Amino acid sequence: MKKAVFEGLVFAEDDQQLSVAYVGVEPCYVIDDDGFMRHISAEKVDRQIWEELTRGIEGNEDFLSQKAAEMMGQEDPFSIAVIRSQFERTDEQFAQLQEIGFPEDARMYLGMVGFKAIVNYRGELIELKQPTAIEDGE
Repeated sequence: MKKAVFEGLVFAEDDQQLSVAYVGVEPCYVIDDDGFMRHISAEKVDRQIWEELTRGIEGNEDFLSQKAAEMMGQEDPFSIAVIRSQFERTDEQFAQLQEIGFPEDARMYLGMVGFKAIVNYRGELIELKQPTAIEDGE
């Protein structure tokens, strides 16, 4: 059974956290639209969030692979190739996340640091708030 990948991190425009309900086996985010409970496919919403998160990867796989390998101290060609293949398989990774779900502790951490996806009543991503690094002096 598929899961809502970003459960607990999706909000309506009025800043209300959206609950998750299942219609058959399909997870849906539930939006209260003046008393009418709209069920929006979690896959539709989650895919928009995923695409926004991974948008900067395409075309930058070589650079990102090299930097990730450097950060891990694994700068050999084999490690770089493995990392690059992961960057190239974002659709497969999304499908896996739908099956197993995003770990609850990771979702809780993201929520604590300010990660928030805001959608309208049609399930369209309006804004994605992500934590940013704090600059020196702040």
